[in-house]
Amino acid sequence: MSLPNDGGIAELKVFSSLDGLGLKLASVMGIKTGFITGRKSPAVERRAEENRVDYVYLGQESKTAAFEECMQKAGVTEEEVAYLGDDLPDMPLARRAGLAVAVANAAAELKAISHYVTIAKGGEGAAREVVELILKAQGRWEEAIPQALA
Repeated sequence: MSLPNDGGIAELKVFSSLDGLGLKLASVMGIKTGFITGRKSPAVERRAEENRVDYVYLGQESKTAAFEECMQKAGVTEEEVAYLGDDLPDMPLARRAGLAVAVANAAAELKAISHYVTIAKGGEGAAREVVELILKAQGRWEEAIPQALA
C-alpha cells in the first residue's frame, strides 16, 4: 500500500469475511440490509456494493433521517427492523428498533438498552451472527446453509 505524498490522510479499513458472507446470505434470503454511518469512506461504499447491501448512507450527522428513509423504502415498521450498533450515536435508533443489537465491544450504555449482545466483536463477524440469529428465529437457517456453500 502506498501512502499519499500530498499531505492527505490514508485510510485503512479491515473487513471480516464472516460479515461479508452474512450480508450476502441476508440478500439471498430476502432480508434487506443497510449501512448508516457518520463517516464517508470509499472502502465502506465498495464493501456495501460487493455484499449486496440495499441501503447505504455515509456521512450522516444524524442517523435518524436515514433510518426513516430506509424504513420507508423497505416498506417496514420500526418493529420489523433489526438494528446493529456499537456506540452512543446508535442509541436513539436502537431504542426504536424491534430488535436492537449491540456488538460485543459496544459501549456499555448501548448494551444496556439492546435486546441482544453479540458474541463477536464489531467487524469480526457480528453482522454474520445477527443474520444467523434472524434466519434461525424465522426457521430458515437450514434453507440458507446451501446458499453459503460455494
